[in-house]
Amino acid sequence: MASKIHNELKTVRDVIRYAVSRFNDAQLAFGHGSDNAWDEAVYLVLSTLHLPLDTLDPFLDARLLEDEKKKCISLIELRIKKRVPLAYLTGEAWLQGHRFLTDKRVIVPRSPISELLADQLEPWVDEPDAVQEVLDLCTGSGCLAILAALAFPNARIDAVDLSEHAIRLAQRNVELYKLTDRVSVLQGDLYTPVADRQYDVIVCNPPYVNSHAMATLPSEYQHEPALALAGGEDGMDTIRDILGQAASHLAQDGFIILEIGNEYEHFMNAFPTLNPVFLETEHSDDSLLLLTREQLQTV
Repeated sequence: MASKIHNELKTVRDVIRYAVSRFNDAQLAFGHGSDNAWDEAVYLVLSTLHLPLDTLDPFLDARLLEDEKKKCISLIELRIKKRVPLAYLTGEAWLQGHRFLTDKRVIVPRSPISELLADQLEPWVDEPDAVQEVLDLCTGSGCLAILAALAFPNARIDAVDLSEHAIRLAQRNVELYKLTDRVSVLQGDLYTPVADRQYDVIVCNPPYVNSHAMATLPSEYQHEPALALAGGEDGMDTIRDILGQAASHLAQDGFIILEIGNEYEHFMNAFPTLNPVFLETEHSDDSLLLLTREQLQTV
């Protein structure tokens, strides 16, 4: 059967079409770098063939070598059989055009906070060069800490995570970007490793998935570490700790940008006296919020 498939598939276009059909037939769940079968198939094939990820058209009708077809088909079938995020199979994820090493020790880099960092947090930051201190809580792979370092060239960034495994991977990514002189990767529970520090900006993609949603996650998401996803009954357990201590770790004009995913109602119920600014991204207008030091002093 495999040999027959190899004979029928001749070009990049053929293999991508085959992958899309197989993914749709298997009813895979997406959301780890792509949100549909076509984008995932394109990335899988271009990545496997070591072709530019943003240049498909010139290669669509290129014929594949037998060994190249085998590698693509093997990865397609592995994606279907194991139902894990493709990033775990390739060992890398791309965010805002930047490559990050990743594996099952951390959630796949995908936070929409990255979109805001690509714009240097405009209009909330007037002078990117003036930002001196940034904290990335629950750093995972270190992707947001690294993007913050790239956005704010004069800033020193602390990247904190409770998971020893995440810390090791984050450190590798920091080294990959040659940012060890500006990004410190620290292990500990939230603010514990930075107890005496204050920041101009805190960014955080915390565990926020409520218990009901955790129980019904698609298989792909269940392969990610629960420590990085589960936020308790209403999804707000870790967020309560983060916001309860945030004011003391922010500079006078500092603010925190927090990801809450699909937990808008739970957040508003948990913090009825707060009036955050919800930040619009490409796919959502209520999954990210901003709170100032002044607002957080009332928590």
